[in-house]
Amino acid sequence: MRSGYQYKRNGEVPPGEQLPEGLRRIALGVEYCGAGLSGFQKQKSAAETVQAHLERALSRIAAEPLSLVCAGRTDAGVHATNQVIHFDTRALRPERAWVQGVNTQLPDAVRVRWAREVPAQFHARFSARARSYRYLIHSAPTRSAHAAAEVTWTQHPLDVRAMRAGAGYLIGKHDFTSFRAAQCQAKSPVREITRLDIARVGQLIVMEVSANAFLHHMVRNIAGVLMAVGRGAQPPEWVGQVLARRDRTAGGVTAPPFGLYLVDVQYPQEFQLPRPEAGPLLVPLPLGGLGA
Repeated sequence: MRSGYQYKRNGEVPPGEQLPEGLRRIALGVEYCGAGLSGFQKQKSAAETVQAHLERALSRIAAEPLSLVCAGRTDAGVHATNQVIHFDTRALRPERAWVQGVNTQLPDAVRVRWAREVPAQFHARFSARARSYRYLIHSAPTRSAHAAAEVTWTQHPLDVRAMRAGAGYLIGKHDFTSFRAAQCQAKSPVREITRLDIARVGQLIVMEVSANAFLHHMVRNIAGVLMAVGRGAQPPEWVGQVLARRDRTAGGVTAPPFGLYLVDVQYPQEFQLPRPEAGPLLVPLPLGGLGA
């Protein structure tokens, strides 16, 4: 073992190093409906979190206490179709046990979609190269009785063409200070958005955004700014002005969490992880399909 390296449960493992004998690293793809949950991260004050449910279920199947790491923590009310987690375990189980077995121990709002044993160098958070989100908006005079907690409703008509024009100012590598939450703990506000598409899908307006990483509330703040443009409160060029200000107070209201979904996390091909359809079921289009 290389001098200076000490194994930490679920932690990064440098190239050339291995997990301690008897341990294996398992990655899971997870889907959840955030309505009624207090976000992903386990909290002392809230039992209903995705992490708490998963760790409890995994520990039962493994017959040992387990903890986990995720690709990106999501807030209360936010959903995921392709969250990725990993954990280290001494339990030897077939992949189906980590899927079907764990699912029998989970509430209906949380589901494991796939499982893979991965190399020691895989890390759900630090190995990720890009992440993609979709934000679903129902623009109609009245709120629908269906999926009320799974889309964001606005009574205002939204001009999708104007929203697309505004979105163009955000593509590329920028300082996104104007789009980060005040409590964001990221060391740098610089991120690179590689795709930001907006289109009508059935009765919904869907925003799809991909970047190397995201700041806290960044997607919801982008959605809030573009919705202001869509309803005619601001012109498209205002988005560029907000970006240039590097001031969160310039950006207006943070959009609600209900319509936000983590839909894809990209990893190097060497890990050979599955990449299921982006989803959710309300948007039956492949990733990147909005721009087609």
